[in-house]
Amino acid sequence: MTENMAPTGVDSTGSAGPGALERAPRRLRADAQRNIDSLLEAAKAVFGTSGVDAPAKEIADLAGVGVGTLYRHFPQRSDLVKAVFQREVDACADAAPALTAAYEPGVALAKWLHRYTEFLATKRGLATALHSGDPAFDALPGYFMQRLGPALGSLLEAATASGEIRADISPKDLLYAVANLSLPMTDEGVAYSQRMVALLIDGLRYGADSSRPRS
Repeated sequence: MTENMAPTGVDSTGSAGPGALERAPRRLRADAQRNIDSLLEAAKAVFGTSGVDAPAKEIADLAGVGVGTLYRHFPQRSDLVKAVFQREVDACADAAPALTAAYEPGVALAKWLHRYTEFLATKRGLATALHSGDPAFDALPGYFMQRLGPALGSLLEAATASGEIRADISPKDLLYAVANLSLPMTDEGVAYSQRMVALLIDGLRYGADSSRPRS
């Protein structure tokens, strides 16, 4: 999982080597940011179908850029895997306040849990790398909880306060419960996981304090 995707160091054009992701971020040109976004979206798709060891050219071709562009932004394969994972975690976490603003608390929570289920389906394509024991991925479980724990916590708190959801479950409990319901099943896709999560959401409503005023 530590495949070196490009030469180390800094080349004659000033392109950064493998340590680039550890340095202070610089403002990217719009075209460079578009390339990164395209590469991450392509990598997510390719990892889901071909695994994290898929050829760099397959990812670059799908993104519509040259292999050199992929190497320049993600010199190590682990850099690309981490970036895809963090991007998906961030998107899931950032959905929480948007859903809170648009829906009643119980509906917002249910929609977020379904969004989280979709994220877990994406994560399956990264599983080989994330569970490889590679030290490059050691910080990712902490990043997962740091971002998703508070996001789900805010949704749970609002839904509990409105009397729509029972109050005896923690964000960590629910994150793990949905993850277990989303484990791959033979000949079943994300739609099956969504149905199982819908049953879990029904269970969260059982025993809720209906006497509390709903917003």
